[in-house]
Amino acid sequence: MKDKKGITLVELLIVVMILGALAAIALPRISQSASNARQRACDTNISLINSAIEMYYVDTGSYPAALTNVTNNTTYFPDGAPVCPLGGTYTMNANHRVTCNH
Repeated sequence: MKDKKGITLVELLIVVMILGALAAIALPRISQSASNARQRACDTNISLINSAIEMYYVDTGSYPAALTNVTNNTTYFPDGAPVCPLGGTYTMNANHRVTCNH
């Protein structure tokens, strides 16, 4: 008998089917993880802006009249104003707390 030196078409098809099944299971979980990461990044930005508003209050003795007074200040955000990864806009309410409208 000859020695077997390669793989058959059936073996190759089985491997491709197994990889396809694994990909079908993994892709929804990966996309869900990416969505959760964007939401957490937005929540982190809100927390950072709220902290900057409190630091502004400590530094000046009053709360900022507008959110841009804090977000455009390089003392609090040297790399520029935070941007919502979900495409929303940060706004400051009457209690000087930040929310996002995504």
